[in-house]
This record gives sequence, structure tokens and C-alpha cells, in this order.
Amino acid sequence: MQTALSTSRRPQAGLTLVELMVALAIGSFLIIGAVQIYTQSRQAFAVNESIARVQETAQFAMDTIETDLRMASNWGRNSRGLAVEGRSIAGDANPTGLPATTNTACAADWVLNLALPIDGVNNGYGLACPSTGGNQANSDVVTVRRASVTPVPLQNGRVQIQTTRIQGELFADGAIPGSFSPADSATHNLLVSSYYVSPTSTLIPGVPTLRRHRLTPGGPGTGGTLVDEEVAPGVENLQLQLGIDVDQDNTVDRYVNPGDPIYNPAAVGAGYIPGARVMTVRIWMIVRGVNFESGMIDRNDYRPGDVVLGVQNDNFRRMQVSKTILLRNART
Repeated sequence: MQTALSTSRRPQAGLTLVELMVALAIGSFLIIGAVQIYTQSRQAFAVNESIARVQETAQFAMDTIETDLRMASNWGRNSRGLAVEGRSIAGDANPTGLPATTNTACAADWVLNLALPIDGVNNGYGLACPSTGGNQANSDVVTVRRASVTPVPLQNGRVQIQTTRIQGELFADGAIPGSFSPADSATHNLLVSSYYVSPTSTLIPGVPTLRRHRLTPGGPGTGGTLVDEEVAPGVENLQLQLGIDVDQDNTVDRYVNPGDPIYNPAAVGAGYIPGARVMTVRIWMIVRGVNFESGMIDRNDYRPGDVVLGVQNDNFRRMQVSKTILLRNART
């Protein structure tokens, strides 16, 4: 019996050293390949994520400004800012004595200058309202004045416009001016915003950001409150040029920088052309990534609008975007 059991067993064969080395080599190559694919995938994801965030910031910032610009010169039932009583006129920034905003640092002319539904400052700041965190060098400021698109309820403590098809009047006491009938006029809120670029964000310190001064409701007896709010961290530079119709044929005849006297009725004798008005606005923005990207060097030469920013040679991703916006209410 013992002999039968012994003769039925077969010797077990193992791996030779050569076979083991070959298996280890193949396994190592597979592991190295998998690690490389994983690393490259992570890098590609990080790059795509960075590009997507910059594009997202650019789209949001452009959409925000475009919404205001496109509706500039809308005063409710008409688009004639010079036909609105109570607006700033030469030598008198507040001819009807409307209450001031609760932030008196911003002059009445900033709110009530309806003769300039779009204005700005070229490569500087220039506003009486103080900026938050300073203002970015070589960046423009654009100011937009308009009315809300739809009629609104009366509200004491904010500047509103009562308009018919041919005239309008500003008021802030929540009572329709006596020369207007509620049956043939409408009430709209006056909306005023100034967009500028600050070199540092309050949300992400050290990151440039698009900000705006905006007129909001105030308490009874006031002309509203001025707020300074952050719009889009990552916007590094803002440039614009205004397309001007000088002969009232509803076409753009030339482009000028913001602040040019050609479209300013207050600049009679200093370059103003009677009847000239802003028809379109060209906007350029440089949008920068929020985070430092190791191994990426920005060697693009940026020349938005009338400035030369040059090559940055740093490790932040950037994108230059531009758009031409037609004002819906600028045509005669």
C-alpha cells in the first residue's frame, strides 16, 4: 500500500528564475504605463479645468457688461435722454434738487447725466467715487445709464423716471410728477453702473477683478445708495471703444476712446459734434487664471484696444476676448 501511494505522486514544478524575472519585467512595464497614463490624464484634466474656468469667467463678465450696454439709452417709453427733466445740464448737476445718494462721494452728475447714457475713462479711473483696492493701470472705466426694461412700482428712496412717448421726468419721492397721468405714462427705475478693474479681489486676495459702482435703493428721502460690488475675479484688463454716428444716418462713422468730446453735449466748442451719438461699443477683456500653473509660461503678446500690455512671461493662464455690442435704443 505504501508503495502504491508513493508511485502515484508526481513531482510539482515551480517557476524558474528566468521566468520570474520575465514576469516581473512585464508587470513593471504595465505598472509604469498605467502610472504614466494616470499622470497625463491628471495633467490634461488640470489644464482643461483651468481653461474652462478662464472661459467661464470671461463669458460671465462679458454677459454682465453686455446686458447693461445693450439697453443704454432706454429711458422707459422713449430713448431721448435730452427730453428727460431733472437730468444734469450745463452748470447744474441737479437742476430739480433731487435728494443725493447716501454715498456723497459720487457726484450728482454721475447719477443724473442722462445726456451720456454711455461714457467712460480711457486708461485710468477718474471717478469721484473711490475704488475698492485701487484701480488697475492702463484699464478703462465704462459708465452705463439706463432705465429698467419693465415698468416698476413707485418707491420712495430711489431715483425713478416717469416717461411718455415724447418726454420724461426724474423723481425720487415715490410720487408721480404732477405733469404726468398714470394712464398714459410709465414708471421705471434709473439704473447707473460704472465698471472698472481692481488689481486685487476681496474674495481672492492678489487676483485682479472686475468691479462696479451701482446705484441701488436707499431709505425714504434719499436718492438711492451707491454700492461697490465685485463682479468677476480674474478679469485683469478692460478696454473699450465707442462707435459714433456723426451724421444721424444710423451707421457708425468712426470709433473713439471713452471720454472723447465728440459725443458729449457738454463739450460744445471743444470737439462735440451736434447730434453725434454712440451706436456700438467694442469691448476687450484680458482674463487671467486664479491659480499659478507650474510649467506653463504665458508668452502671448497682449494688445487690447489702444494699449500694449506686452508679454507677461509668468505662470498664469490668460485669455483675450472681445465683442462688438449694438445699442438697441441708439437708432433715431
